[in-house]
Amino acid sequence: MATSRLPPATLTLKQFLRRQQVLLLYRRILQAIRQVPNDSDRKYLKDWAREEFKRNKSATEEVRRLWLRPRLKRKTW
Repeated sequence: MATSRLPPATLTLKQFLRRQQVLLLYRRILQAIRQVPNDSDRKYLKDWAREEFKRNKSATEEVRRLWLRPRLKRKTW
């Protein structure tokens, strides 16, 4: 039986790529939020985005596909 030389916490390529996509989406949301002129609205949106990402951290692959696919197809961000 062959054992892997990678530590058990190592991400697969698919997991790594998905993580990169999610981080890119999060960064772009935060960049868009920075454009909001009202301070209280900006804080509300930033808190909302943070909570949504935390809440969906353990989302299934199917749910992630529904969220990410429309955004990934866009050519201009």
